[in-house]
Amino acid sequence: MQASTMAAADSTKMEGFWSNWKCQVMELLYWRNLKQSGLVFGSLLLLLFSLTQFSVVSVVAYLALAALSATVSFRVYKSVLQAVQKTDEGHPFKAYLEVEMSLSRDQMQKYAENAQYYINSTLKELRRLFLVQDLVDSLKFAVLMWLLTYVGALFNGLTLLIMVVVSIFSMPVVYEKYQAQIDQYLDLIRTQVNSVVGK
Repeated sequence: MQASTMAAADSTKMEGFWSNWKCQVMELLYWRNLKQSGLVFGSLLLLLFSLTQFSVVSVVAYLALAALSATVSFRVYKSVLQAVQKTDEGHPFKAYLEVEMSLSRDQMQKYAENAQYYINSTLKELRRLFLVQDLVDSLKFAVLMWLLTYVGALFNGLTLLIMVVVSIFSMPVVYEKYQAQIDQYLDLIRTQVNSVVGK
């Protein structure tokens, strides 16, 4: 009985965490806090541009070295400051070292089940498309893959990823500002597409 109560409490905590996380992401994308959104946007672009010039291993190694340099420097600075001021504040990262960072067995099982569900549904869909269970869907998929060959010839994956990041951080703000005009044009486009499809 107690185990089911704890599992329900863990589930409620995770749902609260995810809803809080979604709100934070939306605030980032709508630039509610300019400094925070700018920092995340700039960091993502810097990372992606770095990946266009260097290998993934090099970028990860440089990022780890930069983070390690910052933390070691801060630790040495605090130690020297404590020695000069003759104080005993302890380790400067003590609060972070004491934070629990492990996933429970139930959380791991939940994530594994979600991953298994998505992998299985993707494999079933790909099997259905490649083995032509429905001819129309398989032809649509073929047209999509053919169009992607042209996209691939024009852009590499990192360029597309950079374009996606820029779009994700700019489109919500533009839509929020010009929602009435955009909705009007989208309705016109939708009407034209529906008439063409109807014919």
